[in-house]
Amino acid sequence: MIPLFRARDVEAAVSPDRAVEAVREAFIAYARGDWSMPPKVYVPAYPAGDFRAMPALGAGHALLKWVTSYPGNPQRGLPTVTGLVLLSDASDGRLVAVLDAGAVTALRTGAAAVLAAETLGRPGTATVIGAGVNGKAAARTFLARGWDVMVWDVAEERAAAAAQELGAGVASSRETAFAADVLVTVTPGHEVLLPGGSLRPGQHVSLMGADGPGKAEIAVAELVRAHVFCDDWEQASHNGELAHAAEEGMLAREDATELGAVLAGTAPGRGSDEEITAFDSTGLAIQDLAIALAALERADELDLATIDL
Repeated sequence: MIPLFRARDVEAAVSPDRAVEAVREAFIAYARGDWSMPPKVYVPAYPAGDFRAMPALGAGHALLKWVTSYPGNPQRGLPTVTGLVLLSDASDGRLVAVLDAGAVTALRTGAAAVLAAETLGRPGTATVIGAGVNGKAAARTFLARGWDVMVWDVAEERAAAAAQELGAGVASSRETAFAADVLVTVTPGHEVLLPGGSLRPGQHVSLMGADGPGKAEIAVAELVRAHVFCDDWEQASHNGELAHAAEEGMLAREDATELGAVLAGTAPGRGSDEEITAFDSTGLAIQDLAIALAALERADELDLATIDL
C-alpha cells in the first residue's frame, strides 16, 4: 500500500522551519553534484496557463512532479497550482509515496524565499508582496523563523485576511511595504513591481513570481543594478527573471551566482551592507524532493490514506 499525503498531511508532516532546513540541504546536495535534476518541461496551454513536469534524483529516491500554473484560477474559485508528486525508491523503482503538489510547492516556495533572504539579506524588516497561497507560505515561514513580517497585496482585503490568519502585520501602504529591508515578491508576474531605481542600498529581494515565459516582477535595468543570485542558472535564464536580461545581453552566466554554491561555501554571497541583492527563484524539483523526503520521514505518525496499484 502506498501512502497518500493530502495537502493537510503534507502540512502536518513538514513544518515551515523543517522545510527551510530540507531545502537548504537540497541546494547544497545539488551544488555538490550529489543530487541531479533534468530540465523542467513546460507544456503550454496559454493564455490560460501551463503544465510542468519536474524530475529529480537524490538520497536514494527519484521524484516526478506533474503540476499546473493557472494564474486566473482563483477568480474562478480554483487553485492556481494543482497536481501530484510521485516519489519512488531509486534502487528498485517502487513507488513509495504520492503527495499533493500544491502543498509541496507552497512549502518549498516559502522555504526558498526565506532561505535566500536569510543567506543574502540583512536582518531587519520583511515584507511579502502578494497574499495568495505561496505568499502566505512565505510569510508563515518568516514567522516560524522569528522574523517580524508584513503582508501587502493590491487587494487590501486579501492582505488583511492573510495577516489575520497568520498573525503577521499589514503594510499600511505600497510605499511602506516596498521600504522593508527584505522583500519577497510572490505575484502572478504579469506586472513589473520594481522599476529602475526602486531598490535602495542594502535591500534584498527574493523574486518568486516570474517562473515562466513572459513573466517579470522586476525591470531588467533594476535587476542588473543588483548582485544577482538564482536557484539554477539554466532554468532561470530560460524561464525566470534572468531570461529577459540574458535575452537583452545585459546578464551572462558569470554575472549570476547560484544559491547552492553560496550555501556550499564555494561562492561568495552578499559583498557589503550597502549592496543590493536579488534572488531569482523559478522553483526546482530538488526542492520538491527535499519536502517529499521530509514528509516521508513522518509517514508512520500520520493517519494517511493509501492507494493500491
